[in-house]
Amino acid sequence: MKYSVLLKYLIPVSLQRLRAVKAAGLVFIGLLGIVRCTYAQATASSSPQTFTLQECIDYALKNQPNIRQAMLGVSITKATNYINLSGWLPQVNGTAGFAYYPQPPVSLIVNPANGSLVAERSAIVTNFIPGINATQAIFTPTLLYSALSAHLYNKAAEQVIDSSKINVTVAVCKSFYNLLLNLQEIDVLKADTVMLARSVTDAYHQYVGGIVDVTDYQEATITFNNTVAQLKQAQNNVVPYYAALKQTMGYPTQNDFNISYDTVQMMKDILLDTAQQLQFDKRIEYQQLETARGLQHRLTNYYEFSFLPSLGAYANYNYEYENNKLDGLLQTAYPNSIVGLSLNLPLFTGFSRIMNVHRSKLQEKLFDWSEQNLKSVIYSQYTQSMANYNSNLFNLHTQQDNTAMARKVFNIVEMQYKQGIVPYLNVITAQSNLITSEVGYINALFQVLSSKVDVEQAMGIIAY
Repeated sequence: MKYSVLLKYLIPVSLQRLRAVKAAGLVFIGLLGIVRCTYAQATASSSPQTFTLQECIDYALKNQPNIRQAMLGVSITKATNYINLSGWLPQVNGTAGFAYYPQPPVSLIVNPANGSLVAERSAIVTNFIPGINATQAIFTPTLLYSALSAHLYNKAAEQVIDSSKINVTVAVCKSFYNLLLNLQEIDVLKADTVMLARSVTDAYHQYVGGIVDVTDYQEATITFNNTVAQLKQAQNNVVPYYAALKQTMGYPTQNDFNISYDTVQMMKDILLDTAQQLQFDKRIEYQQLETARGLQHRLTNYYEFSFLPSLGAYANYNYEYENNKLDGLLQTAYPNSIVGLSLNLPLFTGFSRIMNVHRSKLQEKLFDWSEQNLKSVIYSQYTQSMANYNSNLFNLHTQQDNTAMARKVFNIVEMQYKQGIVPYLNVITAQSNLITSEVGYINALFQVLSSKVDVEQAMGIIAY
């Protein structure tokens, strides 16, 4: 059996209009008719989509802002890695220089004939030198670190997506269950209100006929009013619960949708294999910690090998134009080129390399304590969630039995009251117990489903 409901409806109940018994019955029946009419009109006009829990999760995994941001983070990380690794490719630059000497510099040279000094202009008046400069890194510790760490940065970014998907899945499940619990409570309270309205009417007629005392009618009215107040409160909660589900899904606030759930499947979903053993490495937080530890270890290696030299090749080609007259500058070119190797060996860096290695190793030790603390937190979450699940499951079976017994007791007491065997107070008590048991059963059911999600999250086995 499918449970489907249009979410945008409320039943306006006025307690002041319910003081007269006949008016109460007519108003309530009329309100139910309005709700059915509103439901039919809204469904016919808007025809919103209907989502199951899994469809809500699927929608959220594609549209939730946190997940979309995490996906952009992966693209940003890949672009950053490409930038860091681009140093392995040749770096080519175009150069150009222009110089003009209004008064060229003078050089003194020795006259070989008499040994005197002679002043001569030592520079061409104008020169223009375009050229190309290319360098190629052969080995540097920085580029080596970038190459060895790129996959870890990619892995860390992808783990952020996994973490976001897990959190969104848990949030959608709980929001869905909260909304569905609220809607189920509304259905139960509607049925109970109809039953209580009938009881109020019966008590009123019996009071008018002199069969019962006025207190029976008043007690029935009080119980009816209390149940109507509960129904009104539950109906008011539909909108915020619906908005919370939209927010966790990333669904547009201006659009509406229905929810659908198979009640038979829901009962099957409460089952959990409690024989599974807790494995820390299945938790995304533990995996992220291991990735961060790997990055820190790479950084330690980088500092340890930073004493290695940087080796590179270079090539320059210049097409030099020179002339003593500006208008004839481009008439004659004197090309020149050079190729070579460059070596940079850090001999002394003020002990910074040694201290960087020492600091990085200390930071690696921090991860050991972080791991120990994380395992403690995970184990605590697991034991707490498992205890809650077992308690809620036991409570569900208890509430199920209580609801069945409360219904039998109510039927018997109502029959005894009609036969004049018991006072109406017994009927009121039986009705209250039945309503409490029904609402308690629904709450217990969704508490089990919610606590099961907590157990799966604690064990790292959330399916998304």
